[in-house]
Amino acid sequence: MLTPKDPWQALAGHTQARIALGRAGNGLPTREVLQFGLAHAQARDAVHLPLDTAALMAELGARGLDVLAVASQAADRRDYLQRPDLGRRLDADGRALLAARGGAGCTLAIVIGDGLSALAVQRQAAATVAALLPLLGGLQLGPLVVARQARVALADEVGELLGARLALMLLGERPGLSSPDSLGAYLTFAPRVGRLDAERNCVSNIRPEGLPPLQAARKLAWLIQAALARQLTGVGLKDDSDAALPMAGGTPGLLAES
Repeated sequence: MLTPKDPWQALAGHTQARIALGRAGNGLPTREVLQFGLAHAQARDAVHLPLDTAALMAELGARGLDVLAVASQAADRRDYLQRPDLGRRLDADGRALLAARGGAGCTLAIVIGDGLSALAVQRQAAATVAALLPLLGGLQLGPLVVARQARVALADEVGELLGARLALMLLGERPGLSSPDSLGAYLTFAPRVGRLDAERNCVSNIRPEGLPPLQAARKLAWLIQAALARQLTGVGLKDDSDAALPMAGGTPGLLAES
């Protein structure tokens, strides 16, 4: 059967969104049905793919970073998916490890968690950290923490144990049908167990086809600076970084302790 040309076809080249799919009779062309099945399979794979913690830690360690590995209370992927509450708290070994390192405190604790897409973490996390660190100036950093079976709120407990003024969680986002590898970044001032999602700022869709790591790092650096100056994050901190920073070329000023 002939497939008539969709009048939106020219726009499809500008986005990965599923537009201008065309029609074959009353249904979709076979090509689009097959591509939908492929995208769905890639999203499922991203959820269940385990994080290669050793490779990620080696990549970060090669940049001279102090890296620690912890895990949530979710024992495995099935536990993680069925009990979100367990993914928000550290297991006993992780608590003991971070408590032993938290005496001196720090300004910023960076946590990398697998979340719902270890693929996103494997592809985007190290590049995002590498782009962010030069923008942090003299901020005192805690050890970088890599967490397995992690939810966003796990960074609250990590930050509390490390005595951090801010916690930044880089986490694999829930995969979409055209984006199985998007990284999310969640920033929380004065992290402690029990923080609400409304008390965080989120930068999402970090990947080359969405918000590239370098641009995401500039936005995060601006948010970190603003959070320290205003002593808050969340709904009270509006993201005005697009107006304040050059997003293509140029380098924003280094951050100073406040």
